[in-house]
Amino acid sequence: MTAYDATQQKLMRGYLRYLKLQRSMSANTLDAYRRDVEKLFSYLTAEQKQPTEVELADLQHFAAGLHDIGIGPRSQCRILSGVRSFYRYLTIDGYVEQDPSELLESPVLGEHLPEFLTPEEVDRLEDSIDLSVPEGHRNRAIIEVLFSCGLRVSELVTLCWSQLFEKERYLRITGKGAKDRLVPISERALKEIGNYLPWRQQLKIKPGEEDYIFLNRRGAHLTRTMILIMLKRQAEEAGLQKTISPHTLRHSFATALLEGGADLRVIQALLGHESIGTTEIYTHLSMQTLRQEVMMHHPRNIRHDGQTP
Repeated sequence: MTAYDATQQKLMRGYLRYLKLQRSMSANTLDAYRRDVEKLFSYLTAEQKQPTEVELADLQHFAAGLHDIGIGPRSQCRILSGVRSFYRYLTIDGYVEQDPSELLESPVLGEHLPEFLTPEEVDRLEDSIDLSVPEGHRNRAIIEVLFSCGLRVSELVTLCWSQLFEKERYLRITGKGAKDRLVPISERALKEIGNYLPWRQQLKIKPGEEDYIFLNRRGAHLTRTMILIMLKRQAEEAGLQKTISPHTLRHSFATALLEGGADLRVIQALLGHESIGTTEIYTHLSMQTLRQEVMMHHPRNIRHDGQTP
């Protein structure tokens, strides 16, 4: 191992420790930030530079290289955000005197409105599930909890019985930054969990997995990938043309609340967003829906043949 490799490893260990202890990041988030910095390290190794020797021009060349190898603008933004975080840490801990990433610009992104499902489409998704197969009721309960509670998929797969207060009808969720929030759970979601219980009780549950609500056939808690595969397969069965992921149901939860008249600050609290700016994307979704309704139903927009102009 070279001295340079040792330097990289030392900086990476300190950085991840800082993210975990000072910023209370989850294991999944830590892994994402680690991968971002590893991409930078690979570039710097080829350039024969240490991370502490980097200048703004080096980071600009690194960013240009991300584009050249076909990484999309949104992924570029995420990687560069991780690089900025790394250099903030190096500045705080005194490894560098001045942060070279302060003036590093990210690609300009167009406004992206996330995909969402209407309540009727969620019903179609649930109704398409074959309840005669062993996992049928479990999958239906998963979809209903995601839509009724607006959970992140990482929060769903780690959801435990000790977090469910059935009598009071709420969940205690530990979200990003190890921050707790209380989320109401609907009677329908509780009913679907109850329907899933007979199958769960027949499983041979692995030691240490007993508290997790949603389990696979082997008695272990589910992974994010398992949930994603299940939803994509179910969307095809339901004949839905939209691109669906666990996050789609989280968006659908927020959009349904906003269109039902809920206050944006309430939605922010339920979703566990640190910034109201993150939640404000749903105002754009609502306006998009309103515009579609006006175009379809207002007499000034309807032609005599029944079509919109």
